[in-house]
Amino acid sequence: MTRSWIADTSEEIEHPPIPIGLNEMTVPRTMIILSFATIFMIILSSVWLAIAAFQFQDDLEELFPPTGVTEADLKNEGRWSWELDLLFDTCDSRLDDWEWPESLAEQDDYFLYPGELKCDWEHQGNGDRASIVIYNRGNTTIDLILEIIGGGVEFTNEGSSNLLLNGLEGNSTEIIEISLTEDVTEKDIKITATHVEFNPVSMVNLDVHLFKGPDERPLHISDGDNIQVHYVLWDADTGEQLDEGDLPVQGGDDSRYIKGFGWAVIGLDIAEDRGFVQDTGTTHTVLLPPPIAYGNNEGHELENTWLRFEVKIDRALNT
Repeated sequence: MTRSWIADTSEEIEHPPIPIGLNEMTVPRTMIILSFATIFMIILSSVWLAIAAFQFQDDLEELFPPTGVTEADLKNEGRWSWELDLLFDTCDSRLDDWEWPESLAEQDDYFLYPGELKCDWEHQGNGDRASIVIYNRGNTTIDLILEIIGGGVEFTNEGSSNLLLNGLEGNSTEIIEISLTEDVTEKDIKITATHVEFNPVSMVNLDVHLFKGPDERPLHISDGDNIQVHYVLWDADTGEQLDEGDLPVQGGDDSRYIKGFGWAVIGLDIAEDRGFVQDTGTTHTVLLPPPIAYGNNEGHELENTWLRFEVKIDRALNT
């Protein structure tokens, strides 16, 4: 007679023998093995990254062999000798640690601006463009790594947020187009320029505040585009109007005019691609220091004058 408390199965079936190895130490031993494997992989990855970093450094040194230039050669008054600017008249002190000179033209200083800049960029939709200016104020040729930090903007010709600027000669200027790659309502980005031999301690910064304007337009003037603009020109210090008129201009470098004029039209926006655009075109106001105005025209009456241009697109041209 069976009882409820007596098992109906044999002892071997109810309590089968535990195979060797599957005891209470199995999990801890497995975890120890996995931990050692993980540590080994971390060490291996660290070694691989270190080797890759050294290889990158070697490649960089091969591309840019040491020039014998010292930090002292690239500095003046404690500042690196290059400056960054956004080609709009919307800039101010980046860290609120300096004030504008009473007279820009009468500055007796090594630099154009008393310090780093922060600038506003009012855009008119995805694909809009602007111009970044790099001034080498020193006497030494420099190689710079440019980077856009924050996303949504790239160097147009590179299609990337990084750019290598080789051989920027002393007392010369380079202007580069940047493009908006996404629909941005409002955001902040940073653009940096760092010397390849003194990276990252030689970083010069430009802060840019992006925000969308009230009227989005589908077409944006880029480097090489031909348009006709109406312009007004003032002395930036005195406010005196110096000139006004209508001119054809090619976006970017246009040898017919001062360097800053062609780059001032980059990013002008229209709602149609040909003919007179009437009220659909946008206006830029830009501040041009002498290096991109008449500073290279020795003896010119405006050689030392900072210019303020207002440019408004009249129409796009076929050629």
